Amino acid sequence: MGSISENCLGWAARDTSGVLSPYNFIRRDTGPDDVSLIITHCGICYADVAWAKNIPRNTIYPVVPGHEIVGIVKEVGSNVCRFKVGDHVGVGPYVNSCKTCEHCKIREEVHCDAETTHTFNSVDEDGTITRGGYSSYIVVQEGYVFKIPDNYPLVSAAPLLCAGITVYAPMMRHKMNKPGKSLGVVGLGGLGHLAVKFGKAFGLHVTVFSTSNSKKDEALNLLGADKFIISSDMQQMESLARSLDFIIDTASGDHPFDPYMVLLKPSGVLVLVGFPSEVKFSPMSLLMGSRGISGSVAGGTKDMQEMLDFCASNNIHPEVEVIPIHYINEALERMENRDVKYRFVIDIANSLK
Repeated sequence: MGSISENCLGWAARDTSGVLSPYNFIRRDTGPDDVSLIITHCGICYADVAWAKNIPRNTIYPVVPGHEIVGIVKEVGSNVCRFKVGDHVGVGPYVNSCKTCEHCKIREEVHCDAETTHTFNSVDEDGTITRGGYSSYIVVQEGYVFKIPDNYPLVSAAPLLCAGITVYAPMMRHKMNKPGKSLGVVGLGGLGHLAVKFGKAFGLHVTVFSTSNSKKDEALNLLGADKFIISSDMQQMESLARSLDFIIDTASGDHPFDPYMVLLKPSGVLVLVGFPSEVKFSPMSLLMGSRGISGSVAGGTKDMQEMLDFCASNNIHPEVEVIPIHYINEALERMENRDVKYRFVIDIANSLK
């Protein structure tokens, strides 16, 4: 089944300046297992800046970023049974995997032995380079497309597809959904603010750690955290020794780890989801109290669909700033300067012309 190849309009970075501008390209026809969706919104993730500027050193220019994609199904292949035209859907950080390894079989595709095919800047099975959600439409295999509940706003769903799953998946893996437990959240950006919202929805006592007092009011009153701590205030920090079951560390700036490790109860765990340039702590922080440190990135398709349904049924909405596509370069710069509350979402439908 092939429709006429439409010209896809997107925005791409051409070089390491990372500056984006309009770019026309061809998407593949909708194959028998594919879903084609008109993109209505795309969240902005730090990954977009990183690959636009070739920070990971593997960018293939021109690169069309964007892996927090939501939209409306416009066409489905003949084998597709989970989606129909008009459905609200999402696409996250990957669009393919081997499907046969032990991880893919249990829907933990993010750990695929053959490596997942990323939504942009990756080589797809047909040899083409994947291009992301800063574009008018996208064609994705059915297994990597998610149903967004009809009652849930598309604009709210976008940040869940990377920021949301990146904190939700480890929260589930470490059984943080047990009411009455205590959670610390380090850093209050796109990931951190969602960790707070999930923590409260799970019935946890949530403490936010931040370097600046400026976010205190919103942490407590908008996001519903129970406690707000300035991480440089040693007295405040010491008062929490051995009090937390879990810490989710979303901070990507370099920071010490020992002051947080000692806040964990015996057998407590710190989960790192940010990207500091190094992780350094004293062995004693780990050995005393049998504490753990764990890392996590994105999540499998099972967790992803569960999280979308959980957010819809528990009325959890990311805090977003909606922007038109032509504001993208300013938005990327502001995100690098942590000047966003708490996630940018591009209104593709109304601004990409």
